[in-house]
Amino acid sequence: MTTHHGWHGRYYEDFVVGDVYEHPLGRTVTDTDNTWFTLLTQNTAPIHFDHEYAAATEFGKPLVVATLTLALVAGQSVGDVSQNVFANVGWNNIVLPKPVFAGDTIRSRSTVLAARESASRPQLGLITVSTEGYNQRAETVISYERSVLVYKRGHGPRHAPLKGISA
Repeated sequence: MTTHHGWHGRYYEDFVVGDVYEHPLGRTVTDTDNTWFTLLTQNTAPIHFDHEYAAATEFGKPLVVATLTLALVAGQSVGDVSQNVFANVGWNNIVLPKPVFAGDTIRSRSTVLAARESASRPQLGLITVSTEGYNQRAETVISYERSVLVYKRGHGPRHAPLKGISA
């Protein structure tokens, strides 16, 4: 029997400027997701949780809170971009060109903009990506640039294989 190990993410050496990663998981946002995230982050803007208030706006229904959209799309990118992250070091140019509503399914992709070795930490590289999230109509709902310090292969913490467990 062969044991197959799951995806461990990219290391610094795996990033090539210009490469595009279509992140594999999409997520349909629910009204409950939006309400919980709004409450969790103490966002008191009624446009996100008060259906009567939202009905009186040009949108006619609650908007998904923008930081939930950001968190969702950033999370979708982890397996391809930052599974082996040392630290996020910057978020820039966050743009939200279209609203997100409960029932929208969000998917995302990232493009590698830059890759260079860290000047102060030889075991790391600095990667900058542009990420965009889009809905089921292929409309961009968020875009941003993110810079992360990523471990080079052979560096950083790794979980040891489980001992004494057989399949």
